Formats: sequence, structure tokens, C-alpha cells
Amino acid sequence: MDARSVALLREILDSTGWVERTRELGLALRATRSPGGLLLVGTPQEEPWHLTAHLGDEARLSGLPQLAPTLVRWAPPPDAPAHLRVGLERIEEAGRGETLFVVAEERAPETLLERVSDARRTGATVLALDGGDPELAGLAHDALTVPERAPFSFDGAQHLVSMAAGEVERRAGLRDRLARLLERISGPRISD
Repeated sequence: MDARSVALLREILDSTGWVERTRELGLALRATRSPGGLLLVGTPQEEPWHLTAHLGDEARLSGLPQLAPTLVRWAPPPDAPAHLRVGLERIEEAGRGETLFVVAEERAPETLLERVSDARRTGATVLALDGGDPELAGLAHDALTVPERAPFSFDGAQHLVSMAAGEVERRAGLRDRLARLLERISGPRISD
């Protein structure tokens, strides 16, 4: 999904509340204090490679180095490059100023939930993007649950969150504020 497709998806979802929720989670990701302090972990069956790449792109494009993620892997090969050799023990080292972002469409395994709980106890911020795991959502400081009947896929949610994380806020000018006010008063414009 390219940036134009994500922007179109956001436009379609604008009145549903989903865009605001993905923005909230994206903003929470930006609270990480330092590069490498954003830890992404998935399940043994599904590591969040795609989201890791998109957040890396957003870090570069937005000038927000704290968005450059560290992919935490379940069984990294010992001969992999250093950035692909980060194992679950990195979660044990997580502390204040760091963010553990758990991306799990399926239920998180018990071993991961235990590590997430430990990371939270040592001061790491825990965020989750899940498919309906109440235990994981209960451990997270902030979670976005994407139910099966959501108007987009779990992959689409990852794109929405990564784009939101890289948004550099600009203050709305007078013209933008007047346009929004006019649209609220008159309703949306419908083209023929």
C-alpha cells in the first residue's frame, strides 16, 4: 500500500473514528525518547517486518529518529546482521523512555505476555496493535484492536498507524479553520 492509497483510506474512514484512533497510537509511538528505543515484536508465526520497514521510512522522512524501530525476533539466526539479531532478551532490558510495541493479529503467546508484563513493570511504555486479544490489550498503556469486521485489514491498520506516527503536525491557518467551519455548517460537498 503506497502513501496515496493510505491517504485515500484515511479519507474514506474520516468520519468513523478510526483515523483519530490510529493518530493517537501514532502519537504514542513518537513519545519514545531515543533512536532504537522503539521495540517492535510480534508472535513466533508473524514478525512485524512490514511495519518495521514503514516506521523506519517514516523516521527518515519526518526527521523523527525515535521512530526508527528495533525489530525484536523470536529466533534470530546467529549469522544475521546485527540489526536482525535482536532477540526476546532485549524486552527484558526495556525501561523508562522506551516503548514496546506488540503487533499481534492472533492471540499473543503466554511467554510474550509475561515479558510484556515485566517490561511494563520496569517502566517501558507498552503499546499494542491486536486482533482482539484482551490479555494483551489489558497489559498495554494504549491499544488499538482491529476486529475481524473492521472496514480495513490488519495490514491496513499497520499502514494507518505508521503514517500517523510520521505526521509532522502543522498548525491550521485561518483559511483551513474557516474551510472546516464552513464544511460543518453546510455539510460535505457532493460532486455530480
